[in-house]
Amino acid sequence: MTDLKLTLVVACALIDADKRVLLAQRPPGKTLAGLWEFPGGKIEPGERPEATLIRELHEELGISVSEPCLAPLTFASHAYETFHLLMPLYICRRWDGQVAAREGQQLAWVRASKLRDYPMPPADIPLIPHLLDLLL
Repeated sequence: MTDLKLTLVVACALIDADKRVLLAQRPPGKTLAGLWEFPGGKIEPGERPEATLIRELHEELGISVSEPCLAPLTFASHAYETFHLLMPLYICRRWDGQVAAREGQQLAWVRASKLRDYPMPPADIPLIPHLLDLLL
């Protein structure tokens, strides 16, 4: 087995007052385009996961999140063909501003029981049971 490059990505399950989770659709031209995922992004060298999420949520969705509002829930570890993904998933129930698609992506507020209705990247699928436990 060849050594795969380890890629660190962080994701966030934004949960609104109705216990719905925000999903974002990967735009055309990106890897895994058309699949739905939890917002987030790659951790830059020297960056902490929480700082990455705060930056990414502002860039992608136009919202401000403070670090105490981010709670780690679980993580995904998935071997893709060309790299191994390690992705902590945080939950966030409080933020400032209105969620808006700032990068042309489609957004959907989804009930936990309906998360499996949205096609997702393989690494995101094992995160769903943890959200079901939390929200149902």
